[in-house]
Amino acid sequence: QRNIPHTYTHEAMPPHFPRDSDSDQNVRMPFHGHKSIHKLLGGGQVADILLWKNRNLSAGVLAGATLIWFLFDVVEYNIIPLLCQIAILAMLVIFIWSNAAPLLDRAPPRIPEIIISEHAFREMALTVHYKLTYTVSVLYDIACGKDLKRFLLVVGSLLVLSAIGSSCSLTSLLYIGFLCAHTLPVLYQRYKTEVDHLVAKGSDDIKKFYKKVDSNLLNKIPRGPVKTKVK
Repeated sequence: QRNIPHTYTHEAMPPHFPRDSDSDQNVRMPFHGHKSIHKLLGGGQVADILLWKNRNLSAGVLAGATLIWFLFDVVEYNIIPLLCQIAILAMLVIFIWSNAAPLLDRAPPRIPEIIISEHAFREMALTVHYKLTYTVSVLYDIACGKDLKRFLLVVGSLLVLSAIGSSCSLTSLLYIGFLCAHTLPVLYQRYKTEVDHLVAKGSDDIKKFYKKVDSNLLNKIPRGPVKTKVK
């Protein structure tokens, strides 16, 4: 019996090349997964609304903000008549409910505790105070000139914001900011790979431009001698 050598046929496997997103995913992505974005937005129900976890609630908030913007910016409704009419409507509802409750064998309406809660107002005041103090402290450090790059970036951002604010009303500006906060986080969560790539590329371009400006312009500005403190 002759030994016939066996021939093995190997299927041609395509070569595997590692993708850039696999190799530098931890470097390019500023946020790692949904949990980090959720924590960055403060967590809780606010983050759930901004990330559209509950679509009905998020859509309701968006519809309410759009209605407020339409009333105050498009129709140019005054806030005092609006508040008075809302108070009248609420009092009529409470009046009808209170008088019809014994007939329908239902409990009379009560004011929700969260509206008059001292703890909620105290937490809100502390949060606003902390955010304001932190913002003023950061702006003060930047204004001292410790980081020239951040100083120029903040000044440029304030100039852009001033130009936008002069061309539209405060209500429209707040509504645009609300739309950005209500849509950008969920869009980033869906297209985070493409966004990270564009952000990394834009950051490299900005760094190259700043190096050119720094070498050609900023370094040529005469500065006084640096005084050293004698201990």
